[in-house]
Amino acid sequence: VTDTLDYLENLGVNVIELMPFNEFEGNNSWGYNPAFYFAPDKAYGTKNDYKRFIDECHKRGIAVFMDMVLNHSYGQSPFVRMYWDAENNQPSAENPWYNQEHSFQNPDAHWGYDFNHESHETQKLIDSINGYWMREYKIDGFRFDFTKGFSNTIYGPSDWGSAYDADRIAILKRMADEIWERNSNAIVCFEHLSDNSEEKVLAEYGILLWGNLNHNYNEGTMGWNESGKSDFSWISYKKRNWSVPHVIGYMESHDEERLMYKNYQWGNHTGEYDTRQLWIALKRMELAVSFFFTVPGPKMIWQFGELGYDITINYDCRVCPKPILWNYYDVSDRYRLYQVYQALIDLKLNHEAFTSDDFTMNTYYSIKSIKIEHESMNVNILGNFDVVSKEIDPEFQETGYWYEYFTGDSINVENTNETLTFEPGEYRIYTTLRLQTPDIIEYSFDLNETGLSFLIYPNPSSDRFVIEIHEFLNDIVSIEIFNSIGQLVNDINVGYLAQGTNSVEWNGKNYNGIEVSTGIYFCKINTSGGSFSQKLIKR
Repeated sequence: VTDTLDYLENLGVNVIELMPFNEFEGNNSWGYNPAFYFAPDKAYGTKNDYKRFIDECHKRGIAVFMDMVLNHSYGQSPFVRMYWDAENNQPSAENPWYNQEHSFQNPDAHWGYDFNHESHETQKLIDSINGYWMREYKIDGFRFDFTKGFSNTIYGPSDWGSAYDADRIAILKRMADEIWERNSNAIVCFEHLSDNSEEKVLAEYGILLWGNLNHNYNEGTMGWNESGKSDFSWISYKKRNWSVPHVIGYMESHDEERLMYKNYQWGNHTGEYDTRQLWIALKRMELAVSFFFTVPGPKMIWQFGELGYDITINYDCRVCPKPILWNYYDVSDRYRLYQVYQALIDLKLNHEAFTSDDFTMNTYYSIKSIKIEHESMNVNILGNFDVVSKEIDPEFQETGYWYEYFTGDSINVENTNETLTFEPGEYRIYTTLRLQTPDIIEYSFDLNETGLSFLIYPNPSSDRFVIEIHEFLNDIVSIEIFNSIGQLVNDINVGYLAQGTNSVEWNGKNYNGIEVSTGIYFCKINTSGGSFSQKLIKR
């Protein structure tokens, strides 16, 4: 990641929050199975590599947050092993840090061994861990995993511990106070996801809370809006009746399915407008993100969401490494999405209107709007989340000239309720102050004409290449593999492909089942709409 900071800085990222990287069991993992709390995991590099990464981030004005797992730890932990009841295969009664059994009776909430957060020894250990990473590595803040578990309250067999818990609040406030005692500027974030009554107390104490709006935004990108399915107003701290903008809203995280993947699988469609088609799905991501960054309060994006990443969370396995598809950056319609993210982040960071507490969201139906009032300028964000064109009453806040951010077009509003026509997936951001128009490329529309796109992953690979084909026209497809001098080494008779996402594998072998040598090869997809090639590397 250190050599990729230009990409993130240019996007406009000002915080990098890494999933748990202190030493955990195994190498391929999300890191939520921690064992040793005072060392970076061996699979990610050395301690000096990590310190250099943080220094490079800080040089660019990028803060670094550490995802910390203190609800539980796993069996390699010395704190577990030093006081162990081998007969019952659990921490012993003498263990000063752990409960013998989980406070949660719900088996789905059992991970490793359960810390006893009421123990003075546990609290001292936690303060030591947090203080160490701030002091030794200059960490700027923490995201604490499953903070609903920081309590010894007993929860029932199907309970996720969401109800208001005063003891838990006291434990969490104490931990936050100790962090701020060591660094008054440190940021404390919780993945809490409890009842709003408890999150409100924590937010107004100075803590940031994760706000999961994956389902609602995804219903919008897919074009399903009935009965408020796509109402994402809960991303607003005002909707939660909080006095501070401490919701870290997100459309995607490591825990949810990718929006683009679900667009392909279950998107709505009518006539020629199909949200399962790549360029349309990408445009609907632009629509969603226009109603995401612009909501006052911090926002989090998950890696490569800005390029429309569309590999399922269950690729190989849920926690298995996913393909790194830098080639997406070279696909014009995906790069356009990156530019839209970039422009919206710039808008958010550099205009005070997007910190205003005077805003309203109307997002229950397919026609959605956000209206922001601020002394610097007023903002009116409009979008059609339907799959058919719609008339929109913009309800402009005032008469006079309004300027559309992405196009630079202006309109002179004499009647604040004059109806505008929006095509499906269309969005506009109007401001009363003329802003610099962002430099964003036009759509290529190539994929609409040919009806097919494909990608190959992992690439490079030693033996297994997945060729994922997005077919939109129902067609006969064949695949040919050529070496670098144009010789055909294998072909795959795919046959008829129905509309949708289809996956084919090449095992790195030739016609005779013999593994081909390392080097550069070319994968050629043949359809009635034409032929398309992509380079792959056998290593």
